[in-house]
Amino acid sequence: MNAIHVQLDDLLAMRLRAARLAQLAQRVAGSHAAVHASRFRGRGVDYAESRAYQPGDDIRQMDWRVTARTGRPHTKLFTEERERSVLAVLDCNPSMRFGTRVRFKSVQAARTAALLAWATALSGDRIGAIGYGPGLNAEVKPGGGVRGALRCLRAFVEWDVVTRGSKESVPLSQALQRARRLARPGTQVILLTDGFDCDEAAEPALTMLAGHCDVAAVILGDPLEHAAPPPARYALQGEGGSVLLDFAAPRTRARWPAWFEEQRGALLAMLKRRALASIVLDTSAEPEAALRALLGFDSRRAKKAG
Repeated sequence: MNAIHVQLDDLLAMRLRAARLAQLAQRVAGSHAAVHASRFRGRGVDYAESRAYQPGDDIRQMDWRVTARTGRPHTKLFTEERERSVLAVLDCNPSMRFGTRVRFKSVQAARTAALLAWATALSGDRIGAIGYGPGLNAEVKPGGGVRGALRCLRAFVEWDVVTRGSKESVPLSQALQRARRLARPGTQVILLTDGFDCDEAAEPALTMLAGHCDVAAVILGDPLEHAAPPPARYALQGEGGSVLLDFAAPRTRARWPAWFEEQRGALLAMLKRRALASIVLDTSAEPEAALRALLGFDSRRAKKAG
């Protein structure tokens, strides 16, 4: 296992864990449908064919191109999608390249996204992904089966390499806008971010995305972000030189976790206002429990047992 870089072997290994997650979803839901078991707002539809207009057809579904070409009115026919889609939105900004326990937040996010990709593929649904970060404008359109999952896993590794060493951040609003263009109605959208890139424009973008998709978030964190280190003086090396932090000072110790809470607070507040599910996942934890809680498997299982 590599603690600071995303490795394909580590993501491939998540398949075994995803199988257990899929089995749990089947026991909870009572069927093989959708590992993500989310509150969908309705599935999308796919265009099937056009046929001659018949009395009673919806005028809004007129196929004007075929009508103009043939000289006779035609209407479009659609079939309901039988597969659900899941879209992982992966934060690859510089703040994700941090971790003091086991692994970086960026590696933890990729592992969680890989678990989600495998679980979705095993359920017979489609998985896609969007990566956002400096110099990155990439996406994987939702696809089914092992091939769909592998395309996402390879992308996670590639995105980690592309953004490595970059200093600038891309705001969350841009990722949400891209997700809205890619996701069809009813898509399960999972944000994987530390929330540090949340900007003012993210709120209207999130509102529009949540209007036709089921949005939830995995907020990546590190134990050192929740509590100050032991009292002492620590020398940190940055681009501007060495900085000395005195964690023996009570003010510094109190301010330390508060600063990190402020960084992710805007995103958590936005999600709460829209009653969207979220969970904080630390770098030292394993993602299975987080996904079970985020997607409601634990509560459904408890209700069934009761």
